[in-house]
Amino acid sequence: MPTEYAEVARAETERGELVLRTRREESAPEVLELRANGVFVMDTAETSTERALAAAALDLVDGPASVLVGGLGLGFTMREVLADPRVERCTVVELEQALVDWMRDGTIPHGPQVLADERLTVVVNDVALAFAEAGEVSYDLVLLDVDNGPGYLVHDENAELYRVPFLTAVRRVTRQALVVWSADTSAELEAALGEVFDDVRAVPYPVQLGARAETYWLYVARVAQENAAT
Repeated sequence: MPTEYAEVARAETERGELVLRTRREESAPEVLELRANGVFVMDTAETSTERALAAAALDLVDGPASVLVGGLGLGFTMREVLADPRVERCTVVELEQALVDWMRDGTIPHGPQVLADERLTVVVNDVALAFAEAGEVSYDLVLLDVDNGPGYLVHDENAELYRVPFLTAVRRVTRQALVVWSADTSAELEAALGEVFDDVRAVPYPVQLGARAETYWLYVARVAQENAAT
């Protein structure tokens, strides 16, 4: 049986086309898939890495009362953050209003339940602007998952999110740690993080995608606590 696709929703944005579709293969459950301008972003078949981004990051910090997630996706990183009872406030910054609407109206089936959490605030904005407007040391933890990493950009302009000026803005609002998800290693990202944060390490995360083994990466950048208020 060949793979079958069925479009669920489509939106034309300033940045191009956003498509939500189902994917069905023989002897496998139906999968929901998100694409931007034809580029695969994520699906519901393999969500362990999104959840691992949140779980690993939450384990790194002492009392993650306030968390900012850059990128909504299909909501799995956000849902993992909200599953932690220590989290008192979670802000998600998402560029595309259509994606938020699909979560809210049930086009993405698990969306309404997650968005109903009273600790959650969803901000529709460019993530760079959101950091520029945020107050100093506003968040214990920041998770950045707007692309498949600096080598696999959803939009070309996102390259700026992995460079020193933007990371400096992130450092200004981060009390404890920033964690960046990436599909591959990036020496440039690691070097840029090292210019801004006090301690940086790349953490491998192995996954099994069907018959194919892959390794994804979490880039962890920490703020030394003696510098947390500076």
